[in-house]
Amino acid sequence: MYQVPTGFPKDFLWGGAVAANQCEGAYEYEGKGTSVADINEFRADLPLEKRSNAEISTTYIEEALHSKTGIFPKRWGINFKETYPADLKLLGEMGLKLFRTSIDWSRIFPNGDELEPNEAGLLFYDKLIDEIIANGMEPMITLSHYEMPLNLTLNYQGWYSREVVDFFVRYCKVIFDRYQGKVKYWIVINQINLIGHESFNHLGIAEDQVENLQQAKYQGVHHMIVATALATEYAHQVDENYQVGMMLCGGPEYAATCNPEDVLATLKINQMQYFFADVLLRGYYPGYAFRYFEEHGIKLEFAEEDETILKNTADYLSFSYYYTQICDAKHDEPYRNKSLPANPWGWTIDPLGLRTLLNSFYDRYQCPIYITENGIGCYDQLEEDGSVHDDYRIDYYRAHIEQMKEAIKDGVDLRGYCAWGPIDIISCSSSEMSKRYGFIYVDQDDYGKGSQKRYLKDSYVWMKQVIASNGEQL
Repeated sequence: MYQVPTGFPKDFLWGGAVAANQCEGAYEYEGKGTSVADINEFRADLPLEKRSNAEISTTYIEEALHSKTGIFPKRWGINFKETYPADLKLLGEMGLKLFRTSIDWSRIFPNGDELEPNEAGLLFYDKLIDEIIANGMEPMITLSHYEMPLNLTLNYQGWYSREVVDFFVRYCKVIFDRYQGKVKYWIVINQINLIGHESFNHLGIAEDQVENLQQAKYQGVHHMIVATALATEYAHQVDENYQVGMMLCGGPEYAATCNPEDVLATLKINQMQYFFADVLLRGYYPGYAFRYFEEHGIKLEFAEEDETILKNTADYLSFSYYYTQICDAKHDEPYRNKSLPANPWGWTIDPLGLRTLLNSFYDRYQCPIYITENGIGCYDQLEEDGSVHDDYRIDYYRAHIEQMKEAIKDGVDLRGYCAWGPIDIISCSSSEMSKRYGFIYVDQDDYGKGSQKRYLKDSYVWMKQVIASNGEQL
């Protein structure tokens, strides 16, 4: 008879996650090309909620490439390209069993359309992956995490072009061949459903290159989905032990009221957030997506072979979780739930939402699940003695881990959890350093100034205890 789990599985993978573009630095070093992330500018003059590069024009790109005064923090990151041995040692000592990072596509194929990879870039990742393993962690590698070569935007219209599918699959094949026997866990595309909030970083489509940006985005996502399926097919041919996952930005949207119209509107919004997973885990487009496209005047082009390609489904679902929002029938977009507390950037804190999402996903897909991003961005204070007292971060993690445990008791097959990011890195959305997530403090400001020394926060000590007890001591 089925036994209700009492806690986390013995082989549960406690981990941490970063992205190459937010931590590595070494802009244009050893043949690296310029990526879409390298033109993300930090704008201290803008309100917090507007420091984002959701949609970008070719005019902006040219100005960024030739700017003498702009601040582009992702070009220097936290110097992880040089400091990774010491940083990984600290994370290994904390007890992490899984370390998720990305391979910067623009380090391997600087322009994206080359026939042969940049060997210098591959040699760096050889060393990085070996160091992850040497520190007792399983590497989980993301193949596309906002690091598309900028050349593919300027000369191919990003993922809107079908040609980019071939370029990306060529890159994936190089990586899958290279790291056979070293890497088991893969994510092909980071947060594949983020075609709004991070649309340019995600798709590389400049808004003035296309007539209908909304249609171009969905066409680009279709090409991403096809490329993911092709990459998954190849990975399984290379190594039967490869576990290839797909990733969503998670966060269930709640109905603002019990009015049936609000409930239906919320259902529709949630559906169009999850349809990406429906395709990549089930192998076909759902009917509600085709209806959405029809009602919004979106006409997608499908190649004759796409239906067969999509049958190469992912092995697991992974997702990020930061906040929830609410919806109603009067608004096209979800909005902040003001009944919940929030961080300074307006991201609500909702631990129960994580349990709700885990149950919803498992009911929907019945497959292994990994939480591959979760954390809270805050302003941290480095004290004169080198300490950082971040009880607010401990409280956040405690509440979310408790709900993960409850979801496991509900029967959810949750196998791993990655805190975002276990060491302070450049913010994805706002390109600032002062929005800190880590258990490790990096002495660097929004302009790249500081000693870059690493300091352990109170949350580091706390999380080390959590991992050592497999989630029992919170």
